[in-house]
Amino acid sequence: MLKIRDIEMNNPVVLAPMAGVSNPAFRLIAKEFGAGLVCAEMVSDKAILHENEKSMRMLYVDEREKPLSLQIFGGDKETMAGAAEVVDQHTNADIIDINMGCPVPKITKCDAGAKWLLDPDKIYQMVKAAVNAVDKPVTVKMRMGWDDEHILAVENAQAIEAAGGEGVAVHGRTRVQMYEGVANWEILKEVKDSVNIPVIGNGDVATPQDARAMLDTTGVDGVMIGRAALGDPWMFYRTVQYLETGKLVEEEPTPKEKMDVCIVHMDRLIELKGEDVAVREMRKHVAWYLKGMHGGSKVRGRVNELNTRDEVAETLYNFVGSTEAPSMA
Repeated sequence: MLKIRDIEMNNPVVLAPMAGVSNPAFRLIAKEFGAGLVCAEMVSDKAILHENEKSMRMLYVDEREKPLSLQIFGGDKETMAGAAEVVDQHTNADIIDINMGCPVPKITKCDAGAKWLLDPDKIYQMVKAAVNAVDKPVTVKMRMGWDDEHILAVENAQAIEAAGGEGVAVHGRTRVQMYEGVANWEILKEVKDSVNIPVIGNGDVATPQDARAMLDTTGVDGVMIGRAALGDPWMFYRTVQYLETGKLVEEEPTPKEKMDVCIVHMDRLIELKGEDVAVREMRKHVAWYLKGMHGGSKVRGRVNELNTRDEVAETLYNFVGSTEAPSMA
């Protein structure tokens, strides 16, 4: 069972911290569908220390989401420790996670995210500073390396452990790969064999069978699910059931069931961000919920032109009503 310090998860299935996605609205849905641990999207350490209004709202945790990990990022030891202290003392998160995997240039240019992967000594110093500043357990999410010539996953994980980090999630891709190519699960096994802290595997877990295979072949303590759950939180339920029983849940949600969850998602996002922002932000989620449905692309185009909650809900329910109507042909 996945356990970080004294925080024991109900199962080893973890929602990945995805920027622009893993907010309280989606995290709570993931939790309701069975995720053992949910991770929040990354927040800038400097923005936290400057009390940026938007960033401070991103630190909100609904009690129903717990156990939960809040993720911070940055490139400076002092600001990282300061932000970790804020999360430690002023939020009800269970775990403080440090991002050293984000591959996007605007993050790596600030010596943050995946840029750390090139320097195990910096990793040690940064994690140590955060650990010394807080009482809550500190973990790290990283990639296996910067590029094929700089794969320091084992050294970096050992630095995290030596600095007092109490868990590490490893994405089996390099920074250069971004989200392309195939994730290297062998590196997950190498990391797991090299440290005594919990290791969570990430990358190419697209089905419940993938989750089982990752656990069995690498020995990791948990499996992180990200893109496979976009528009499909049932992925968490299917995976938990498969890991616990060995049986696949064959029944797929109906189009209406998908739209029901989509509307709940939207309503929760409205509570967090207001209708204008939430409806615009939901456009990408609607596209994910509609994926694979015949005629979904036209509906997606229509939703992209709408600005109110009721218009979106009416459009989606009218669509699934038509998809479930008996054919007259």
